[in-house]
Amino acid sequence: MLEAGETEIAVDELRWLLAECSEFLEAHKLLGEIALLADDAALARGHFGTAFQLGLAALRRAGRPHPLPYRLPSNQAFFEAGKGLARALVDLGKLDLASEPLETLLACDPSDPLGLAEFLDEIRSRQ
Repeated sequence: MLEAGETEIAVDELRWLLAECSEFLEAHKLLGEIALLADDAALARGHFGTAFQLGLAALRRAGRPHPLPYRLPSNQAFFEAGKGLARALVDLGKLDLASEPLETLLACDPSDPLGLAEFLDEIRSRQ
């Protein structure tokens, strides 16, 4: 639906999925991306934040495996949600909070395939 430009239908479908499974990390991440595109940083923060917290909870339950490589498809939504959360926090002017998810993700995968260190430096330079 998103690729076809049917954003409203995609949002409805994602909300329906979340009504059945509120812990669907990928659905929250996608809703966060849609919210950012619609310039709704507060809504994006909510969805990205939920997805990121779900990922952190799963990591705790799994005994905090390390490293947690982004290259594995099952890890990508978590990393993308954390980066999206940081972006939404920056857009909301909450620079003091935006560093935390990036630092967490860099500790998970120091190879930094998403360029998180550069984003973190940008945030720190603005503080």
